[in-house]
Amino acid sequence: MSWQNIISNKMRSFLTILGILIGVTAIIALITIVQGVTNEITSQFSDLGANSVSVQVSGTPLKAGLNDGDVKLLEEIDNVESVSPTLSVNGVVEREGTVKEDAAVQGRNHIYFENYPDTVIRGRNLTILDMDSRNKVCIIDEVISNELFFGTDPLGKSLRINGLSFTVVGISGEDSNTSVLQPSADENGKIIIPYKTAMSMSGVGTIHSLEIRIADSDRTDETVASIEASLDKAFSNKEDSYHLTNMDQLLDTLDSTTDMLTTMLAGIASISLLVGGIGIMNMMLVSVKERTNEIGLRKALGAEPKRIQFQFLIESIFLSLFGGMIGVILGVTISWAAAALLNIGLSLSISAIALGVGFSGAIGIVFGWAPARNASKLNPIDALRGV
Repeated sequence: MSWQNIISNKMRSFLTILGILIGVTAIIALITIVQGVTNEITSQFSDLGANSVSVQVSGTPLKAGLNDGDVKLLEEIDNVESVSPTLSVNGVVEREGTVKEDAAVQGRNHIYFENYPDTVIRGRNLTILDMDSRNKVCIIDEVISNELFFGTDPLGKSLRINGLSFTVVGISGEDSNTSVLQPSADENGKIIIPYKTAMSMSGVGTIHSLEIRIADSDRTDETVASIEASLDKAFSNKEDSYHLTNMDQLLDTLDSTTDMLTTMLAGIASISLLVGGIGIMNMMLVSVKERTNEIGLRKALGAEPKRIQFQFLIESIFLSLFGGMIGVILGVTISWAAAALLNIGLSLSISAIALGVGFSGAIGIVFGWAPARNASKLNPIDALRGV
Protein backbone atom coordinates (compact mmCIF):
# COMPACT_ATOMS: atom_id res chain seq x y z
CA MET A 1 0.00 0.00 0.00
CA SER A 2 2.90 2.36 0.79
CA TRP A 3 4.53 1.65 -2.56
CA GLN A 4 1.26 2.09 -4.46
CA ASN A 5 0.76 5.49 -2.87
CA ILE A 6 4.28 6.54 -3.94
CA ILE A 7 3.93 5.51 -7.58
CA SER A 8 0.44 6.99 -7.83
CA ASN A 9 1.98 10.44 -7.22
CA LYS A 10 5.06 10.13 -9.45
CA MET A 11 5.91 13.81 -9.88
CA ARG A 12 5.47 14.67 -6.23
CA SER A 13 7.48 11.64 -5.19
CA PHE A 14 10.28 12.53 -7.63
CA LEU A 15 10.50 16.11 -6.38
CA THR A 16 10.53 14.79 -2.82
CA ILE A 17 13.46 12.41 -3.36
CA LEU A 18 15.41 14.97 -5.39
CA GLY A 19 17.03 16.49 -2.32
CA ILE A 20 18.12 13.06 -1.05
CA LEU A 21 19.37 12.12 -4.51
CA ILE A 22 21.49 15.26 -4.87
CA GLY A 23 22.90 14.92 -1.35
CA VAL A 24 23.97 11.28 -1.74
CA THR A 25 25.41 11.97 -5.20
CA ALA A 26 27.42 14.89 -3.85
CA ILE A 27 28.76 12.95 -0.87
CA ILE A 28 29.92 9.96 -2.93
CA ALA A 29 31.32 12.00 -5.83
CA LEU A 30 33.16 14.55 -3.69
CA ILE A 31 34.69 12.04 -1.28
CA THR A 32 35.69 9.67 -4.10
CA ILE A 33 37.23 12.41 -6.26
CA VAL A 34 39.12 13.93 -3.31
CA GLN A 35 40.38 10.47 -2.33
CA GLY A 36 41.52 9.78 -5.89
CA VAL A 37 43.37 13.08 -6.14
CA THR A 38 44.91 12.52 -2.71
CA ASN A 39 46.12 9.04 -3.66
CA GLU A 40 47.65 10.42 -6.86
CA ILE A 41 49.46 13.23 -5.04
CA THR A 42 50.64 10.89 -2.28
CA SER A 43 51.89 8.41 -4.88
CA GLN A 44 53.87 11.11 -6.67
CA PHE A 45 55.34 12.37 -3.40
CA SER A 46 56.28 8.81 -2.42
CA ASP A 47 57.88 8.11 -5.80
CA LEU A 48 59.89 11.30 -5.63
CA GLY A 49 61.18 10.94 -2.11
CA ALA A 50 59.87 8.00 -0.13
CA ASN A 51 61.82 7.58 3.11
CA SER A 52 63.89 10.63 2.23
CA VAL A 53 65.29 13.49 4.24
CA SER A 54 66.40 16.71 2.57
CA VAL A 55 69.13 18.82 4.15
CA GLN A 56 69.69 22.43 3.07
CA VAL A 57 72.84 23.91 4.60
CA SER A 58 73.22 27.65 5.24
CA GLY A 59 76.42 27.20 7.23
CA THR A 60 78.13 29.46 9.75
CA PRO A 61 80.79 32.18 9.48
CA LEU A 62 83.42 29.60 10.43
CA LYS A 63 82.09 26.76 8.27
CA ALA A 64 80.23 27.55 5.05
CA GLY A 65 79.00 24.03 4.35
CA LEU A 66 79.65 20.30 4.63
CA ASN A 67 82.78 18.59 3.38
CA ASP A 68 83.37 15.02 2.20
CA GLY A 69 84.25 13.95 5.74
CA ASP A 70 80.88 15.19 7.05
CA VAL A 71 79.10 13.32 4.24
CA LYS A 72 81.03 10.16 5.14
CA LEU A 73 79.90 10.43 8.76
CA LEU A 74 76.28 10.79 7.64
CA GLU A 75 76.62 7.67 5.45
CA GLU A 76 77.85 5.70 8.47
CA ILE A 77 74.77 6.48 10.58
CA ASP A 78 72.77 3.36 11.37
CA ASN A 79 69.71 2.96 9.09
CA VAL A 80 70.98 5.52 6.55
CA GLU A 81 70.83 3.81 3.18
CA SER A 82 72.55 6.46 1.05
CA VAL A 83 73.54 10.12 0.86
CA SER A 84 73.29 12.09 -2.37
CA PRO A 85 74.87 15.59 -2.38
CA THR A 86 73.88 18.28 -4.87
CA LEU A 87 75.79 21.34 -6.05
CA SER A 88 73.95 23.85 -8.23
CA VAL A 89 75.70 26.56 -10.22
CA ASN A 90 74.89 28.63 -13.30
CA GLY A 91 77.11 27.87 -16.25
CA VAL A 92 77.95 29.26 -19.66
CA VAL A 93 77.74 26.40 -22.16
CA GLU A 94 79.39 26.66 -25.58
CA ARG A 95 79.85 24.44 -28.62
CA GLU A 96 81.17 25.41 -32.03
CA GLY A 97 80.37 29.08 -31.58
CA THR A 98 76.88 28.53 -30.13
CA VAL A 99 76.73 29.95 -26.62
CA LYS A 100 74.02 29.33 -24.04
CA GLU A 101 74.17 31.35 -20.85
CA ASP A 102 72.67 30.66 -17.44
CA ALA A 103 72.25 26.92 -17.94
CA ALA A 104 71.63 25.05 -14.68
CA VAL A 105 74.68 22.91 -13.91
CA GLN A 106 74.05 20.35 -11.17
CA GLY A 107 76.78 18.31 -9.53
CA ARG A 108 75.51 14.91 -8.38
CA ASN A 109 76.95 11.56 -7.38
CA HIS A 110 76.19 8.04 -8.62
CA ILE A 111 73.69 7.46 -5.78
CA TYR A 112 71.31 9.93 -7.35
CA PHE A 113 70.95 7.75 -10.43
CA GLU A 114 70.36 4.67 -8.29
CA ASN A 115 67.53 6.50 -6.53
CA TYR A 116 66.09 7.84 -9.81
CA PRO A 117 66.94 5.20 -12.44
CA ASP A 118 64.73 6.78 -15.12
CA THR A 119 66.68 10.05 -15.21
CA VAL A 120 68.78 9.10 -18.25
CA ILE A 121 66.79 8.11 -21.35
CA ARG A 122 69.83 7.62 -23.59
CA GLY A 123 73.45 6.91 -22.85
CA ARG A 124 74.72 6.04 -19.38
CA ASN A 125 74.52 7.29 -15.83
CA LEU A 126 77.39 8.85 -13.92
CA THR A 127 79.39 6.22 -12.02
CA ILE A 128 81.49 6.11 -8.88
CA LEU A 129 84.59 6.11 -11.11
CA ASP A 130 83.47 9.46 -12.54
CA MET A 131 83.27 10.79 -8.97
CA ASP A 132 86.61 9.46 -7.73
CA SER A 133 88.49 10.44 -10.91
CA ARG A 134 86.70 13.80 -11.21
CA ASN A 135 85.99 12.97 -14.85
CA LYS A 136 84.79 15.78 -17.06
CA VAL A 137 81.68 14.00 -18.32
CA CYS A 138 78.13 15.29 -18.36
CA ILE A 139 74.48 14.41 -18.90
CA ILE A 140 72.49 17.03 -20.79
CA ASP A 141 68.76 17.50 -21.10
CA GLU A 142 66.81 17.84 -24.33
CA VAL A 143 66.91 21.66 -24.21
CA ILE A 144 70.70 21.68 -24.38
CA SER A 145 70.69 18.81 -26.90
CA ASN A 146 68.34 20.60 -29.30
CA GLU A 147 70.09 23.98 -29.11
CA LEU A 148 73.74 22.89 -29.18
CA PHE A 149 73.55 19.60 -31.09
CA PHE A 150 70.63 20.19 -33.43
CA GLY A 151 70.59 17.53 -36.13
CA THR A 152 73.41 15.48 -34.59
CA ASP A 153 73.69 12.82 -31.90
CA PRO A 154 75.29 14.48 -28.85
CA LEU A 155 76.51 11.23 -27.26
CA GLY A 156 80.27 11.14 -27.29
CA LYS A 157 80.51 14.77 -28.44
CA SER A 158 82.19 17.56 -26.48
CA LEU A 159 80.99 20.91 -25.17
CA ARG A 160 82.50 23.54 -22.93
CA ILE A 161 81.09 24.50 -19.53
CA ASN A 162 82.58 27.66 -18.05
CA GLY A 163 85.55 27.18 -20.35
CA LEU A 164 86.21 23.51 -19.48
CA SER A 165 85.68 20.70 -21.99
CA PHE A 166 83.17 17.98 -21.06
CA THR A 167 82.12 14.83 -22.92
CA VAL A 168 78.39 14.09 -23.20
CA VAL A 169 77.70 10.55 -21.93
CA GLY A 170 73.93 10.70 -21.48
CA ILE A 171 70.69 12.55 -22.21
CA SER A 172 68.04 13.10 -19.54
CA GLY A 173 64.33 13.33 -20.21
CA GLU A 174 61.74 15.60 -18.61
CA ASP A 175 62.56 16.31 -14.99
CA SER A 176 60.07 13.89 -13.44
CA ASN A 177 62.17 13.88 -10.27
CA THR A 178 61.23 17.44 -9.32
CA SER A 179 59.97 17.60 -5.74
CA VAL A 180 60.65 19.40 -2.50
CA LEU A 181 63.73 17.23 -2.30
CA GLN A 182 64.98 17.86 -5.83
CA PRO A 183 65.89 21.19 -7.42
CA SER A 184 63.78 21.78 -10.51
CA ALA A 185 65.22 21.98 -13.96
CA ASP A 186 65.99 25.44 -15.31
CA GLU A 187 64.11 26.57 -18.41
CA ASN A 188 67.49 27.40 -19.97
CA GLY A 189 68.48 23.75 -19.84
CA LYS A 190 70.08 21.45 -17.28
CA ILE A 191 73.44 19.69 -17.21
CA ILE A 192 74.47 17.06 -14.64
CA ILE A 193 78.16 16.54 -13.90
CA PRO A 194 80.02 14.60 -11.14
CA TYR A 195 79.65 16.59 -7.94
CA LYS A 196 83.38 16.47 -7.14
CA THR A 197 84.08 17.86 -10.61
CA ALA A 198 81.53 20.61 -9.91
CA MET A 199 83.31 21.44 -6.64
CA SER A 200 86.64 21.77 -8.45
CA MET A 201 85.17 23.72 -11.35
CA SER A 202 83.28 26.23 -9.19
CA GLY A 203 85.96 26.58 -6.55
CA VAL A 204 83.34 25.74 -3.91
CA GLY A 205 84.79 23.20 -1.52
CA THR A 206 81.61 22.64 0.48
CA ILE A 207 78.24 20.99 -0.02
CA HIS A 208 75.01 22.85 0.69
CA SER A 209 72.33 20.35 -0.31
CA LEU A 210 71.87 16.66 0.51
CA GLU A 211 69.26 13.98 0.03
CA ILE A 212 69.47 11.19 2.60
CA ARG A 213 67.61 7.92 2.03
CA ILE A 214 66.46 5.96 5.09
CA ALA A 215 66.46 2.15 4.94
CA ASP A 216 63.76 1.28 7.50
CA SER A 217 60.88 3.76 7.53
CA ASP A 218 59.70 2.46 10.93
CA ARG A 219 62.86 3.96 12.46
CA THR A 220 62.62 7.32 10.71
CA ASP A 221 62.34 9.44 13.88
CA GLU A 222 65.33 7.73 15.46
CA THR A 223 67.41 8.10 12.29
CA VAL A 224 66.46 11.76 11.82
CA ALA A 225 67.57 12.45 15.41
CA SER A 226 70.95 10.85 14.64
CA ILE A 227 71.28 12.94 11.46
CA GLU A 228 70.52 16.12 13.38
CA ALA A 229 73.06 15.17 16.05
CA SER A 230 75.73 14.68 13.38
CA LEU A 231 74.91 18.01 11.71
CA ASP A 232 74.86 19.83 15.05
CA LYS A 233 78.33 18.47 15.76
CA ALA A 234 79.55 19.51 12.30
CA PHE A 235 78.39 23.11 12.90
CA SER A 236 79.25 23.27 16.62
CA ASN A 237 75.55 23.37 17.58
CA LYS A 238 75.11 26.69 15.82
CA GLU A 239 71.40 27.47 15.32
CA ASP A 240 69.98 27.99 11.83
CA SER A 241 73.05 26.43 10.23
CA TYR A 242 70.90 23.92 8.33
CA HIS A 243 67.27 23.06 7.57
CA LEU A 244 66.03 19.49 7.50
CA THR A 245 62.87 18.38 5.66
CA ASN A 246 61.42 14.96 6.38
CA MET A 247 59.28 13.62 3.53
CA ASP A 248 57.32 11.35 5.87
CA GLN A 249 56.26 14.39 7.89
CA LEU A 250 55.15 16.13 4.70
CA LEU A 251 53.09 13.07 3.75
CA ASP A 252 51.51 13.01 7.23
CA THR A 253 50.65 16.70 6.91
CA LEU A 254 49.19 16.07 3.45
CA ASP A 255 47.06 13.20 4.76
CA SER A 256 45.81 15.32 7.66
CA THR A 257 44.93 18.20 5.35
CA THR A 258 43.07 16.02 2.86
CA ASP A 259 41.16 14.28 5.68
CA MET A 260 39.98 17.67 6.91
CA LEU A 261 39.03 18.67 3.36
CA THR A 262 37.10 15.42 2.84
CA THR A 263 35.22 15.87 6.12
CA MET A 264 34.36 19.47 5.26
CA LEU A 265 33.07 18.53 1.78
CA ALA A 266 31.02 15.66 3.21
CA GLY A 267 29.52 18.06 5.75
CA ILE A 268 28.58 20.54 3.02
CA ALA A 269 27.02 17.78 0.92
CA SER A 270 25.09 16.53 3.95
CA ILE A 271 23.21 19.83 4.01
CA SER A 272 21.47 18.67 0.83
CA LEU A 273 20.37 15.52 2.66
CA LEU A 274 18.88 17.60 5.47
CA VAL A 275 17.03 19.72 2.92
CA GLY A 276 15.82 16.51 1.31
CA GLY A 277 14.64 15.26 4.69
CA ILE A 278 12.60 18.42 5.20
CA GLY A 279 11.08 17.83 1.75
CA ILE A 280 10.09 14.30 2.76
CA MET A 281 8.50 15.56 5.96
CA ASN A 282 6.56 18.19 4.03
CA MET A 283 5.30 15.64 1.50
CA MET A 284 4.26 13.19 4.23
CA LEU A 285 2.41 15.91 6.14
CA VAL A 286 0.55 16.85 2.95
CA SER A 287 -0.16 13.17 2.32
CA VAL A 288 -1.63 12.79 5.80
CA LYS A 289 -3.90 15.78 5.17
CA GLU A 290 -5.03 14.43 1.80
CA ARG A 291 -5.71 10.95 3.15
CA THR A 292 -7.53 11.92 6.34
CA ASN A 293 -10.70 10.17 5.22
CA GLU A 294 -8.79 6.99 4.30
CA ILE A 295 -7.10 6.97 7.71
CA GLY A 296 -10.41 7.51 9.51
CA LEU A 297 -12.06 4.70 7.55
CA ARG A 298 -9.23 2.29 8.30
CA LYS A 299 -9.31 3.14 11.99
CA ALA A 300 -13.10 2.73 12.04
CA LEU A 301 -12.64 -0.76 10.59
CA GLY A 302 -10.23 -1.67 13.38
CA ALA A 303 -6.77 -0.68 12.12
CA GLU A 304 -4.39 -0.17 15.03
CA PRO A 305 -2.55 3.18 15.31
CA LYS A 306 0.84 1.45 15.09
CA ARG A 307 -0.19 -0.14 11.76
CA ILE A 308 -1.09 3.26 10.29
CA GLN A 309 2.08 4.82 11.70
CA PHE A 310 4.14 1.98 10.21
CA GLN A 311 2.55 2.43 6.76
CA PHE A 312 3.43 6.13 6.59
CA LEU A 313 6.89 5.49 8.02
CA ILE A 314 7.52 2.85 5.33
CA GLU A 315 6.55 5.40 2.65
CA SER A 316 9.08 7.85 4.04
CA ILE A 317 11.83 5.22 4.18
CA PHE A 318 11.01 4.07 0.64
CA LEU A 319 11.42 7.60 -0.66
CA SER A 320 14.73 8.08 1.15
CA LEU A 321 16.27 4.76 0.13
CA PHE A 322 15.08 5.09 -3.46
CA GLY A 323 16.68 8.52 -3.68
CA GLY A 324 19.79 7.10 -1.98
CA MET A 325 20.16 4.24 -4.47
CA ILE A 326 19.81 6.56 -7.48
CA GLY A 327 22.29 8.90 -5.78
CA VAL A 328 24.80 6.06 -5.42
CA ILE A 329 24.54 5.24 -9.14
CA LEU A 330 24.94 8.90 -10.14
CA GLY A 331 27.74 9.45 -7.63
CA VAL A 332 29.74 6.48 -8.93
CA THR A 333 29.14 7.56 -12.53
CA ILE A 334 30.29 11.13 -11.85
CA SER A 335 33.33 9.82 -9.95
CA TRP A 336 34.29 7.57 -12.86
CA ALA A 337 33.90 10.43 -15.36
CA ALA A 338 35.95 12.79 -13.16
CA ALA A 339 38.71 10.19 -12.72
CA ALA A 340 38.92 9.71 -16.49
CA LEU A 341 38.92 13.49 -17.08
CA LEU A 342 41.60 14.18 -14.44
CA ASN A 343 43.60 11.10 -15.44
CA ILE A 344 43.67 9.70 -11.92
CA GLY A 345 42.82 6.29 -10.53
CA LEU A 346 39.21 5.65 -9.51
CA SER A 347 39.22 5.17 -5.75
CA LEU A 348 35.68 4.25 -4.78
CA SER A 349 35.09 4.83 -1.10
CA ILE A 350 32.91 2.11 0.42
CA SER A 351 32.56 4.25 3.53
CA ALA A 352 31.22 7.13 1.40
CA ILE A 353 28.63 4.84 -0.20
CA ALA A 354 27.66 3.42 3.19
CA LEU A 355 27.46 6.94 4.61
CA GLY A 356 25.23 8.12 1.77
CA VAL A 357 22.84 5.15 1.90
CA GLY A 358 22.83 5.02 5.72
CA PHE A 359 22.22 8.75 6.00
CA SER A 360 19.39 8.60 3.49
CA GLY A 361 17.74 5.76 5.42
CA ALA A 362 18.13 7.66 8.67
CA ILE A 363 16.63 10.75 7.06
CA GLY A 364 13.56 8.72 6.09
CA ILE A 365 13.09 7.48 9.64
CA VAL A 366 13.77 10.76 11.42
CA PHE A 367 11.76 13.05 9.14
CA GLY A 368 8.99 10.53 8.45
CA TRP A 369 8.32 9.71 12.09
CA ALA A 370 6.41 12.90 12.98
CA PRO A 371 3.94 12.77 10.04
CA ALA A 372 3.42 9.04 10.61
CA ARG A 373 2.72 9.62 14.29
CA ASN A 374 0.27 12.43 13.43
CA ALA A 375 -1.57 10.05 11.10
CA SER A 376 -1.81 7.33 13.75
CA LYS A 377 -3.24 9.75 16.32
CA LEU A 378 -6.12 11.04 14.18
CA ASN A 379 -9.52 10.65 15.80
CA PRO A 380 -11.68 8.34 13.57
CA ILE A 381 -14.77 10.54 14.01
CA ASP A 382 -12.85 13.71 13.05
CA ALA A 383 -11.19 11.91 10.17
CA LEU A 384 -14.54 10.67 8.79
CA ARG A 385 -16.24 14.04 9.17
CA GLY A 386 -15.72 14.91 5.51
CA VAL A 387 -16.85 11.55 4.07
